[in-house]
Amino acid sequence: MLRQRTLKSPVRVQGIGLHSGEPVRLGLLPAPADHGVVFRRSDLAPPNEIASRAASVGDTRMASTLALGEVRIATVEHLMSALSGMGIDNLVVEVDAAEIPIMDGSAATFVHLIRSSGVEEQTQPKRFLEVLRPVEVHDGDKWARLEPYFGFRLDFTIDFRHPVVDQTGQEVSVDFEKNTFAQEIARARTFGFARDVDQLRASGLALGGSLDNAIVMDDHRILNPGGLRQPNEFAMHKALDAIGDLYLLGQPLMAAYRAFKSGHALNNQLLRALLSQTDAWRERSFEDLADAPPAWSRQWSWA
Repeated sequence: MLRQRTLKSPVRVQGIGLHSGEPVRLGLLPAPADHGVVFRRSDLAPPNEIASRAASVGDTRMASTLALGEVRIATVEHLMSALSGMGIDNLVVEVDAAEIPIMDGSAATFVHLIRSSGVEEQTQPKRFLEVLRPVEVHDGDKWARLEPYFGFRLDFTIDFRHPVVDQTGQEVSVDFEKNTFAQEIARARTFGFARDVDQLRASGLALGGSLDNAIVMDDHRILNPGGLRQPNEFAMHKALDAIGDLYLLGQPLMAAYRAFKSGHALNNQLLRALLSQTDAWRERSFEDLADAPPAWSRQWSWA
């Protein structure tokens, strides 16, 4: 049986919020089977919880933000990407602020935390949402699409008119059966342009951004002393974001995702469009490992 997974023991870390600039303490706590990934604001009395669901996404400006009434938890996509890549189904994410800490701007710290805790298989089967026919959404020239696929694959095209991005490539393909999340995807950092910093901060965004947690470029070059971590880091980070956004579905997808210039808003619209078309998907589990897609078990062996 392809089983659900959680952590063996709690793990904690402290960082800052990318947009708030405020200190944040984060805890990842084991949860029982069929619990799902649930976010808890420990700074509120009583603690408020928001389940990871497409309908829970309330704001997509610069990040995916979960909302329940007045309660907000922003910038969840990098953590959700790590949970997807490492096959974690059930977890309590405890945070004492309105934003997940940005750490180094990638998903690598969250992968390290999961590895530090260890992963525990549970008794219940992993429940996939299998896409049965194509579903597509558009916003101007931007689009995102889900198609049937026996596994999980992403093909992402970005379109940033910048000499450095042009040199490193505007396209990336990721297949969970062939690419290792922990080594090839998780370390890709978020990025931005120095010319946008003042405007973002005037809007109350990117207050915690720095060269320590983002790739920053002027009109011609990368300002980070160490340069890029990998040749395709720009496009790969957009794929990393998409993996996290798609995992806000609340369960793993069996699908191929294709997108052009998509972002948090369009990714969430895609999930909502999929869920609204009940003939476009079904829930599926695998009692026999021989019948299951090899993508996830290979991710865990590589992790």
